[in-house]
Amino acid sequence: AVPGLQAQQKSLYDRLGGPDGINALTESWVARVGGDDRANGKFVRTDIPRLMKEVADQLCEATGGPCTYTGRSMKETHDGMGTTAGEFDVVMQHLTGALDELNIPKTEQDELIDLIMPMRGDIVEVESPETGTPLPDSYQAAAPLT
Repeated sequence: AVPGLQAQQKSLYDRLGGPDGINALTESWVARVGGDDRANGKFVRTDIPRLMKEVADQLCEATGGPCTYTGRSMKETHDGMGTTAGEFDVVMQHLTGALDELNIPKTEQDELIDLIMPMRGDIVEVESPETGTPLPDSYQAAAPLT
């Protein structure tokens, strides 16, 4: 058997550590973004327990896990947030930081980022390097989970 060949046949979900790995990644990522004034202003009216569940479900489903993401589309969720390219980049830097903290190998990191980057067009509304911009008053956040 060729070493590494079997690993390639496992889903990215399994290689990230299954449900525990996805939850740890979600917690670290959300905490890092939440603590960064360059991006956390966009989440002032976000229900964090809901965000945690939606991010975990989305990561799980996107990586081949047994979850179904039932939240709003990325376009709908971010519509009217006024998210800048700079703020998106900050959030992605924190994803890399969380992946590094959990000792996720570069191959898996790149694979996950390749799954997320296509969403950029539905998230970024302002092509500007600016960060720390306020959330527009008109933005409608999703309701808390009941």
